[in-house]
Amino acid sequence: MNALLLRLLLPALVPVLGWLAPEPLAEPAPETAAWVSLTGDAEGGLVEEGETVTFTASVRNSSRAPLVATLEWELITLAFDSPALEPLRIEVPGRETRTFELAVPMEGPGFVQAEVSVLTEGARSAKRRRRRVGCAPDEVLFPLTATDDFDAFWERTLEELAAVDPQVELRAVERSPAPRSRLYELTLRSLGDVRVRGWLQVPLAKGPHPAILRVPGYTQTMRPLDDADDAIILSFNIRAHGNSTDDVPGRPIDYWLRGLDDPDAYFYRGAYADCVRAVQYLCSRDDVDQERLAVWGASQGGGLAFATAALDPRIDLCIADIPWLCHWEGLMELVSAEDRSDVERWLEGRPGRTVEGALRTLSYFDTMNLAGRIQCRTLMGVGLQDPICPPATSFAAFNRVEGEREFRIDEDRGHGLGGDHTAWVMEQMLAEFAR
Repeated sequence: MNALLLRLLLPALVPVLGWLAPEPLAEPAPETAAWVSLTGDAEGGLVEEGETVTFTASVRNSSRAPLVATLEWELITLAFDSPALEPLRIEVPGRETRTFELAVPMEGPGFVQAEVSVLTEGARSAKRRRRRVGCAPDEVLFPLTATDDFDAFWERTLEELAAVDPQVELRAVERSPAPRSRLYELTLRSLGDVRVRGWLQVPLAKGPHPAILRVPGYTQTMRPLDDADDAIILSFNIRAHGNSTDDVPGRPIDYWLRGLDDPDAYFYRGAYADCVRAVQYLCSRDDVDQERLAVWGASQGGGLAFATAALDPRIDLCIADIPWLCHWEGLMELVSAEDRSDVERWLEGRPGRTVEGALRTLSYFDTMNLAGRIQCRTLMGVGLQDPICPPATSFAAFNRVEGEREFRIDEDRGHGLGGDHTAWVMEQMLAEFAR
């Protein structure tokens, strides 16, 4: 699988969720001389229970005149009730830097994000910086939100999927120069008789081969790899993504709000079923090694990977990076009011809609509630500073997995993990497939 390792080092596994965006770390606006940075003294971004983290805000005055400003701290966390912190009036002499500290005891498992804002007199907006640290991430747990009919809901969904004839279509795609694998465009029928597609790459050598199901991030179009001669690769597009838009449109980009009034009509009921259908197809092939089947995705794809491994026990390795679709109640608490604007518009779109109603629908698709079904080995990578999929929500699902699990945290990365993480994943996959 070494050739596969090299080819998978640079896949586009980092989608951007349209309803949230990280705040840019921009230079100060011209009207102010303040520059702000924020650090935490947790080594590697993590501390032990009972330790105290000290956040340090550095405010630099790049002008000759004294700088007068208001400095405010805010703590954002699910680990404890955040205290109200009083604003502080600060003065920084010309061409100098002053530091201001905030000590935060970490009494139990969880993550805490400190935000510092500095509003200079006469400035139109404050300069903000954020920094997150964690404590005992493998012990982070939140109460499940599954309803009494949760299991029955998914049993019924899988029965409905089984009643749909997949009507498999394979269209050979010619490539040059001569490749080391055959490429096909695969078309399947999924829940609701919806057509979904993906790109299937089959090595020329005789199997059976390990198989990898690659699932997309939010709005991501999955495309075939350059070549794949040592594993069967299915780069799969769920409904409304990539080449799977015949029956479910890709626009507008509001997938997570579609059908939110009713669990049976909700977008991710079909999307999760699409992934299960893809697994069913792979397992129907004689050239697939049934003991070496992996699912891999990032962001939305990480959530899809969790859901796929939960709903189809034939998955042998689940790789869920920076996963979304986890712990919806916690996510709603962690995002800002501005980031919840899509929800507000949805609530205003029809009388009688409530946040409680939305969360009830979402509970059926919350991978935190599904993860207890996962028996296979599971890998997860997170960026500690991720503003889109906060680590607390990712670990809410990951720590419910019943199978062997392993995680990596990158202290400085946000919603993206880079090639070094991909290389680590491939090393783990090679080891798993060699068992």
